[in-house]
Amino acid sequence: MDIGIKENILAIITLNKNVSSATAPIFYVDTKEEQEETALLIAKITLGMVHDLRNGIYVVVKH
Repeated sequence: MDIGIKENILAIITLNKNVSSATAPIFYVDTKEEQEETALLIAKITLGMVHDLRNGIYVVVKH
């Protein structure tokens, strides 16, 4: 059985175009404001929570 946090990450929202992921969709944005708005909208749609990793990346997770 393969259970891990990767199954709870719904989206990654980043300013860094070099970020990649094999398990979660990535949304590349151009500004901090666009990043915050995109993260909040995805969280509303999926009933997830936004977490700021403080490295230019937001993740939306399902707890």
